[in-house]
Amino acid sequence: MTTDLILFLFLAIISVAAALGMLFSRNAVYSALYLIVNFVTVALFYLILGGAFIAVSQVAVYAGAIMVLFLFVIMLLGAEELGQSQTLSWQRPLAIVLGVGLVAEILSVVLTQTGVIASASSLPEGFGSPASIGNTLFLQYLLPFEVTSVLLLVAMIGAIVLTQRNKKDA
Repeated sequence: MTTDLILFLFLAIISVAAALGMLFSRNAVYSALYLIVNFVTVALFYLILGGAFIAVSQVAVYAGAIMVLFLFVIMLLGAEELGQSQTLSWQRPLAIVLGVGLVAEILSVVLTQTGVIASASSLPEGFGSPASIGNTLFLQYLLPFEVTSVLLLVAMIGAIVLTQRNKKDA
């Protein structure tokens, strides 16, 4: 076994354990912290594949900014402890069927596709560099980028308006 494979398997175990910890934790703050661990392991996967800029973006955007917002909302709403939620009778069987389907699909891909992931040495020069990502983002995907920025701005203004209403009611 190569060093990359051993590192990948080690990170995969950590990533899956963090995801399961996030799902089964009764404390919302601990769930958010498990999600941060998962984001960091995904960033390490990007580093293994040679995407240093994507890895740094993953940590800065998701583990940094998004998780701070999640923790802020958790603390603001006082929802640290998750209570028993009311579930509908059809939700659990549907979740089990969809979970089994997902595992079957993953096994199908793993067993039938060999050599799909390209090694970092076979990537073209400049792959994942800030310049190539910027060129792709602002030349090919300019409209979706601008639409996303407007949606984020509207969401931020909506959150501020909702917070101001709650402060006036108190």
